[in-house]
Amino acid sequence: MKYRSTRGGMTPMPFSDILLEGLAPDGGLAIPESLPRIDAETLASWRGLTYAQLATQILSVFIDDIPHADLNRLTHAAYRADVFGSEAIVPLKPLNHGMQLLGLSEGPTLAFKDMAMQFLGQAFEYVLSKRDACINILGATSGDTGSAAEYALRGKRGVTVFMLSPQGRMSDFQRAQMYTLQDANIHNIALNGVFDECQDIVKALAGDLDFKARYHIGAVNSINWARIAAQVVYYFWGWLRATSQPGQQVSFAVPSGNFGNILAGHIARQMGLPVRRLVLATNENNVLEEFFRTGIYRPRPAAETHATSSPSMDISRASNFERFVFDLLDQDAARVNACWQALARDGYFDLSELKPLFESRYGFVAGVSTHADRLHTIREVQKETGLLVDPHTADGIKVGASFVEEGIPMLVLETALPAKFGETILEATGKPAPLPAHLQNLSQLPQRVAVMDCKLELVRDYIIQHASGTN
Repeated sequence: MKYRSTRGGMTPMPFSDILLEGLAPDGGLAIPESLPRIDAETLASWRGLTYAQLATQILSVFIDDIPHADLNRLTHAAYRADVFGSEAIVPLKPLNHGMQLLGLSEGPTLAFKDMAMQFLGQAFEYVLSKRDACINILGATSGDTGSAAEYALRGKRGVTVFMLSPQGRMSDFQRAQMYTLQDANIHNIALNGVFDECQDIVKALAGDLDFKARYHIGAVNSINWARIAAQVVYYFWGWLRATSQPGQQVSFAVPSGNFGNILAGHIARQMGLPVRRLVLATNENNVLEEFFRTGIYRPRPAAETHATSSPSMDISRASNFERFVFDLLDQDAARVNACWQALARDGYFDLSELKPLFESRYGFVAGVSTHADRLHTIREVQKETGLLVDPHTADGIKVGASFVEEGIPMLVLETALPAKFGETILEATGKPAPLPAHLQNLSQLPQRVAVMDCKLELVRDYIIQHASGTN
């Protein structure tokens, strides 16, 4: 299995190289040269597997330069009951009105990002050890990627992490999870800006090939294909638990900001998983919903990116969207390049002529959820089921409810536990969100973070001063 770039300018590489590479040298994103197809017989044979065993089977179709026995050891190290709270790893919980909740937030940082990051932490350490190398991870977070990456990579040999976040744009709990880490290999940088500006700096530095090579810059954002591959696993897991018959269809409702989570569902569907619909849910920052409604992709400037009560989705430019556009344009790298050139020149690109394909070929539909919707959904779900959900998951439930079909399970992908968004939970229910026992004193711990203006040169200088393993 080799990987190419969505923009056509990268020599095909094996998995371990693109794991460490992050953004492709031509500015595009790594994608498999071809996707494997999983037939009904193979799917049926997976029904009795544990989550770690299923992860081994699925990841092995994307990773053929790590011996199968070693890959199996990495998945079992990542997906352990003592890390995720139970042998189920990802439980399926009943909701209301034909929906079920895919419980992706049982990991150490209480968010779905742990599902991929725990594997990434194992994979990075394995590959770096084999190569006697080091890496400086540069990432941006709107809330959950940062803590999930840092908890997975803290203390890992050969890895230093630089995580950019928008100052004042995350919940108090999200900030505390990241900034209270005191590990020497973890560096939090809060920038006076919005997430998209943080992400722009990450892409600019990753696109500076001399800087990237000299300082061994890698990525854990979902621009890293390994993140997407690891997330594909839980779509198969959810299907296997929600169905009993071969070929039975399932729909998935996915709260979406950076498009990585729902892209994994797209990949699973392209591999043959019987997915009826992929329901994309946004908050008031509805650039992606607008695209699937109109065919026009028009990211908003920072000043027009709203700060909402589902802050991890306060994103205007979804970095993973390019991988879907690559498929939408029949994997024509020249057309992808033309779209992003138009985006840079005009601030948008128009694929409205392809709009009929969004659902008919790829199963995509979309909708918007507002602050009032979130509060109402949180209250109603708790009243009807006893479950307390976080505001992002509430967005998914609200939008997903519009697309429920008789006889087709609708699985809503849980984003995080409500404890991470205490202010909104208190507003919705009148009661504070319960905190896990091991996090009761998190807000009282000392925090370590560098705050600076949102300027590329300031971030570059900070990395130069603190990077490991430079030439």
